Amino acid sequence: MITDVSSEMVTAVLPLYLVAGLGLSPLGFGLLDGLYNGVSALVRLTGGHLGDRFGRHKALAGIGYGLSALCKPLLLLAHTLPAIGAVLALDRTGKGLRTAPRDALISLAADPAERGRAFGVHRAMDTAGALIGPVLAFLILRGAADGYDAVFTVSACVAALGVLVLVLFVPGRRTTPATAAPVSLRGALGLLRVRDLRRTGLCALLLGLCTVSDAFVFLLLQRAAGIADRWFALLPLGTAAAFFLLALPLGRLADRAGRRTVFLGGHLALLAVYALLLTGAQHPVLPYAVLLLHGGFYAATDGVLMAEAAGAVPEEHRGGGLALVQTGQALARFAASLGFGAAWTLWGARPALAVAAVLLAAALAGCLWLRPAAAPQA
Repeated sequence: MITDVSSEMVTAVLPLYLVAGLGLSPLGFGLLDGLYNGVSALVRLTGGHLGDRFGRHKALAGIGYGLSALCKPLLLLAHTLPAIGAVLALDRTGKGLRTAPRDALISLAADPAERGRAFGVHRAMDTAGALIGPVLAFLILRGAADGYDAVFTVSACVAALGVLVLVLFVPGRRTTPATAAPVSLRGALGLLRVRDLRRTGLCALLLGLCTVSDAFVFLLLQRAAGIADRWFALLPLGTAAAFFLLALPLGRLADRAGRRTVFLGGHLALLAVYALLLTGAQHPVLPYAVLLLHGGFYAATDGVLMAEAAGAVPEEHRGGGLALVQTGQALARFAASLGFGAAWTLWGARPALAVAAVLLAAALAGCLWLRPAAAPQA
C-alpha cells in the first residue's frame, strides 16, 4: 500500500509531464509508456525463478521494491527521452523482480478455495495506496512552485518508507521443492505444457494485445470530456476508487462463479470504456462512467488472473509459473502501447481507439473458444 502511494504519485502526473511539459508526441509517449509497462516482462521470469529456486520470495520482492525506490529521485535529473526511458526501464526492472515473488507469497499463504478473495484483499490494499498517491500529487502540483520536481521528491521518500516496512514487518515463507532435484528454469518453462496454464496465459496475451494503457485512456477521457489540465492528476483516482471498492467483491465472486468468467467479464467492461470514449460526447456523466468501468476492469482481472493461474502451478514452481503468465501479458501490453501510440500519430485518436475496440471484441470471442479443462477451483 505504501509503495503504491509512491508509484501512483508519479503515474498520475507522468502523462501530462511528458506530453505537455516536455512536448513529446503521442508516438514518443507510446514508446515510453510501453517501456514503463513492458520492460518488467524481461525480468519477471528471473524474479519468479530465483524465488522458487532459493525459496526466498520475500528477499526477491525486497530487492525489486528497493530498486524501484532508488529510481524515483533520478526522475529529477532526467529531462530527455533517452534519460527518462533509462530511468523508467530501471524502475520497471525492479517491478519485474518483485511481482511474481510477491504474488507467490500471497498464493502460498491463502487457502486454494479462497485465492480469489486473497488476491482481492491484496489488490484492495494496493489500490488504497493508489487512491492516496494521486491526491498527494494533485495537492503538491497546486501548492508547489516546481510542482513536478516536488512530486518526484516526495514519491522517493514514500518509496523508501515502503521498503523499510517490507523488510521489518512483512513475514516471509521459505518454500522447499517437493522433490530433491533443484528447481530449474527448464522445469519452469516446461509448465507451458500444462494445458490449463497454457490456455490461461494465451487468453491473457490475446486480451493484453488489445488493452489501451491507462495513460492513453486518461488522455482520451480528458479530450472527450473537456477536462482542464489541473484536474488531470485526479483521473487515476477515479479508477483506483472503483478498483478499491470492487476488488474484494469480485474476488469472492470469482471463487464462487468461476475465475475465468469474471476475468472475461472484466474485459467486457473495458470494451464498454472504449465505446463510451468513442462517443466523444461531453456529457457530465461520461468521466464517472468511464472511470467506474475502468476500475471494474482491473478489479475483475488483475488478481483474478493470478488466482486462476495459481491453481495450475505446483508450489515449487509457483513464482515461475505466475511469472510466465505475467510476462506474456506484459509483453502484449507493451506491444499494444506502441501500436496504439503509432496509430494515434498516423490516424488520430478516434480511429485508433475504434481499431482497438474491434480487436478486443475479436479477442474476447477467441478466448471463449480457449476454454480450460473442467476442474474445481483450486
